[in-house]
Amino acid sequence: MTSRHFSGPPGKRTPLDELLDQLWSILVSCGYALRGFYFTLRSQRNFRIHTLVGAGVLVLGVAFRFSRVEMVLLILTVSIVMMGELLNTALELTLNLLEARNHPVAKAAKDAAAGGVLLAVVGSVVIGLFLFGSHLLRLLGCGR
Repeated sequence: MTSRHFSGPPGKRTPLDELLDQLWSILVSCGYALRGFYFTLRSQRNFRIHTLVGAGVLVLGVAFRFSRVEMVLLILTVSIVMMGELLNTALELTLNLLEARNHPVAKAAKDAAAGGVLLAVVGSVVIGLFLFGSHLLRLLGCGR
């Protein structure tokens, strides 16, 4: 990790110098995270699909004037699916790096991670039906 010393010679650093170094370290870590997000967006078709669908349902949530609680649930649901896909990608890449692609345990691990993503997606669809159902029925003239 990169450290950035903002002022003062070694041994004469102030608490502000320490705080600035910690903030710099956090910014560097966020940069790594954004690189990983961007890599996954570029390289993984399913992540691109989840990102597009997630952005779409968030826009629809705003268009349907969801309550704060509904928007929080929607954001959490989208985030959980995307986080699952990021973790699944990290596991797959790690196992590929270890050249364990054809090993039965590696296959089981990849399948389990993919199952976790599937569970998150199914859960998000169910939550989406609850959140959007009444709004869509009202839009179609079938609701209260």
